[in-house]
Amino acid sequence: MLIDERHIRYQRSSEVNESFIHQAFLKGFSDYIVKMEISEEDFLKRFFGPEGNKAETSFIAFYKEEPAGVILGGIKNYETIKTMRCGALAISPEYRGTGISQRLFELHKDEAIKHGCKQLFLEVIVGNDRAINFYKKLGYEKIYDLVYFTNEDLSQFKNANTVCDIKKINFEDFQSRVANWSYHINWQNDIDYLKEIPTIHYYVAFQNGGVAGYLAINPIGNIHFLMIDKNFRGKGIGRQLLKTASTELSLTKMSTGFPNNSLLEGFLKKLGFTKGTLAQYEMYRIL
Repeated sequence: MLIDERHIRYQRSSEVNESFIHQAFLKGFSDYIVKMEISEEDFLKRFFGPEGNKAETSFIAFYKEEPAGVILGGIKNYETIKTMRCGALAISPEYRGTGISQRLFELHKDEAIKHGCKQLFLEVIVGNDRAINFYKKLGYEKIYDLVYFTNEDLSQFKNANTVCDIKKINFEDFQSRVANWSYHINWQNDIDYLKEIPTIHYYVAFQNGGVAGYLAINPIGNIHFLMIDKNFRGKGIGRQLLKTASTELSLTKMSTGFPNNSLLEGFLKKLGFTKGTLAQYEMYRIL
């Protein structure tokens, strides 16, 4: 398809009808590795909700009057560093190779600099070599690996021993208790993300008068946060936390995703979780 660059224009997403953003997203992901069939309502609720993107910091490309591509951007202090995340880059197949993706990223980077961001950040699926090479050319580097686990047989939790006291807490209590965590948490599981989802359940485990661990899990079994204090590991506390949630929420399966944590991988495998074929890289560019 021959493209006349004079007919390409770029606008902030806040300047256009939301339906154009959704259309551009669906077209760009129409041949993606993972199917992204999502209604406009769910798209807006998710990508401009917990994901942290804002229409004011996102940009859309049009060819004549047709949406041709979109880049979603969200800004927050991520692990103490002001960060602009690319929540999605979607280019319609017929407009790839026309320079639209390059220009959208220039707008994305310039917006980050304008807001005082110190780094750019994104996730990309392992195996999407075209995208990975494109990001590398833009100066991004792979820092973390994101892996995903699922357990569809929770029967073994039924016999978990009672080794600690478990209490349900609210988000504010959870937030204050885990404020000083010292290891990397991916964007979709950090505090800013969790506070936007009111349906998440939070648990704390006590043993011998001390706080032994925490669990954050949603009503369908997606584990957002599981941490056992190093002084209480190997005592069955993690298993009991999962058992409690499984019983109280009537779960039939659990799933989770996290970056570079060999201890957690080993723990989950012992509990019957299986590693999925889908994996992602977390990539950064310093500004």
